[in-house]
Amino acid sequence: MSRLLVKPTKPDANGRVLQITPELAGWSYVGFEVFTLKTGQSLTEATGDCEVCLVLLSGKADVQTAGQLWSGIGQRMSIFEKIPPYAVYVPNDNEWTLTALTDVELAVCKAPGHGNHSARLIAPDEKKVSVRGEGANTRYIHDILPDWDDGADSLLVVEVFTPAGNWSSYPPHKHSVDNMPEESCLEETYYHRINPSQGFSFQRVYNDDRTLDETMAVENGQAVMVPEGYHPVGAPYGYDLYYLNVMAGPKRVWKFKNDPDHEWMLKK
Repeated sequence: MSRLLVKPTKPDANGRVLQITPELAGWSYVGFEVFTLKTGQSLTEATGDCEVCLVLLSGKADVQTAGQLWSGIGQRMSIFEKIPPYAVYVPNDNEWTLTALTDVELAVCKAPGHGNHSARLIAPDEKKVSVRGEGANTRYIHDILPDWDDGADSLLVVEVFTPAGNWSSYPPHKHSVDNMPEESCLEETYYHRINPSQGFSFQRVYNDDRTLDETMAVENGQAVMVPEGYHPVGAPYGYDLYYLNVMAGPKRVWKFKNDPDHEWMLKK
């Protein structure tokens, strides 16, 4: 198995089914977890030195932080309803509690926090919904914490729907070098969901000199770590692909460089 591919496990006592830490990934910034909670189940975590973005993948919940309470948030009961999610931003040195009002799938996105922002609800109508690419390169974007929104210290969070048979994160691009304004250095995780769930996607992660070059068949609920390099994704015919991206690095800016071997297709 690729060292970049992270598979889910059975739920632990807190409902955690997937966890990526900087220690596991061998990097410095991004942490990512997924929880599946039953109706009535509660989960509490201190943020410590990290800021956190809670993304309600599906289900409805109450979310409380120090001094804030949002009741009955959430509207999509399946990721593949393809409507923007509810999310909650929680700064470092805080605490959050989520209580599931229905069965809930929760993503917890983490990166270093510096205390510059307050806890807040990120409602669906605040999110930019856009279309990227054309033809078999078309995909649909829900920005949650984009770089043009000064709403976090480190975190960049976005979800992408790629129709069956299409490519995404394509032409291949990378953000591995702190070389602004041409390219920023960002670690990244891809959390894949497939519809129907028995399907799979493909993701390749490679760098210019091919000292890193891995191609993975990614099944439903698995995640891919992208420490560097280009990272295109393909959705086979018959299976729609969703992925949730979490990025962070020394600067909260998303500037990418296309693989020069494939950039020609953008100039057609």
